[in-house]
Amino acid sequence: MGSYAGYLLETLLTLVVVCGAAFAVLYGARKLGVGRASGPITLAGQLPLDGRRAIYLVRVGAQVIIVGASEAGLTKLGEVPGAEIPVAANEPSGFAGVLARAIAKRDGESAQSAARSTPGEPPL
Repeated sequence: MGSYAGYLLETLLTLVVVCGAAFAVLYGARKLGVGRASGPITLAGQLPLDGRRAIYLVRVGAQVIIVGASEAGLTKLGEVPGAEIPVAANEPSGFAGVLARAIAKRDGESAQSAARSTPGEPPL
């Protein structure tokens, strides 16, 4: 039983050391900026079509390239001048963006319904 406990302790200790080393490498790479976008290329917009297909607007200098992404790879669908595509506001994406838009919409609807209600009637 003693050798089994020693083996288990050694395995757990090795796992902790490997996870710690992986965390340190990833943290250091993020602080150094490895993998960050640089240069004149930015993502101007995206439209997910389903789980494996999407359309992207990639701003390259003054041009915007429309790119389709699927299981087969990336395909250039077309180009438009950059002036025709508005610059997106820096609003959060993902869950934070959806939540912020929902709260703003709810607050706007509450203010409109309060303005329409009569003084003796409680707002909706």
